[in-house]
Amino acid sequence: MDFDQLLDEAWPSYEREDADGWILRWADGVTKRANSVLPWGVPEDLEGAIERAEKFYADRGLPCVFSIGSRSMPGIDEVLGERGYRLVDEVSIMKAGPYARVPEHRVRVEDAPWDGWMESWWAVDGRFGDDYEPARRIATGVPARYAAVEEDGVALAVGRAVPQGDVTGIYCMATLPQARRRGLARSVLRALAGDGGAYLVVTRQNVGAQAFYRSEGFDEVGAYHYRVK
Repeated sequence: MDFDQLLDEAWPSYEREDADGWILRWADGVTKRANSVLPWGVPEDLEGAIERAEKFYADRGLPCVFSIGSRSMPGIDEVLGERGYRLVDEVSIMKAGPYARVPEHRVRVEDAPWDGWMESWWAVDGRFGDDYEPARRIATGVPARYAAVEEDGVALAVGRAVPQGDVTGIYCMATLPQARRRGLARSVLRALAGDGGAYLVVTRQNVGAQAFYRSEGFDEVGAYHYRVK
């Protein structure tokens, strides 16, 4: 299963440039995934390709970031390291097989993110400024489902599911601090994963989240990381 492709499709940037087999992505600086290079091809002029990528992001006021996964050209990670690119954000890709676990709470599921969903997700994951409209644009860039456990009109735990053929990508899992340790995220996950296979990503340092996903039947099937300069 090509997780590099699935991840790119499920969290789409809204500007893309094909650079001799590499893909340069930009989305207002919101998340590394939507604002990084996918070095999937093997350019004829490697030095020129790197310089083109650096200029692409410099022109947009961003650092140059490369996403290094299983499809990346051989040796690019070492080349970037020698050029002073720092390795950051090691990410685990986890997958579960057919999934038919029942939510323990009432879960609201919609085909578009409502304001309460966005506000709660951004309250937890809003690391990219006060304006979450660029993130909404990314999150709604492909068909998806949006789920939340709500109390008194407040979305306490949220998540997003992207159907991708035989598998569902799980994204934007977030729980407000005051609502944690109540099993709300578990119910959101179960409502979104459905009865087919599902995958998600979680940073390697977030051991608590990894343990939670393992308890729900997810196992690591791959990994990627970023190089930043």
